[in-house]
Amino acid sequence: MHFQELTEQGYRIFAGALESPVGDGYTAALVVAPREGGRALFHDDRLCCGHRWATVDGALAYALRKGRALVRQQPQAAGGPWPARAGVSRPPGA
Repeated sequence: MHFQELTEQGYRIFAGALESPVGDGYTAALVVAPREGGRALFHDDRLCCGHRWATVDGALAYALRKGRALVRQQPQAAGGPWPARAGVSRPPGA
């Protein structure tokens, strides 16, 4: 098992390359969780339907790309769970 961790935009991304249980190669695993704790946004120990990469680096690279893409899809809030807009930090009446 090989693991890599990074923090991006308030989330912790845990990527793994696990030795495949059905043959040569490595499967990609991923957990994306808020940096401040709480429930994981995403977790999967067989990304890409259990596809086997020939190298550890290939499996880790795929998992990290997938994790970053998931983080980018999340609304980036400025004081709330809604997307931030220029000059507006909260919706009217909030």
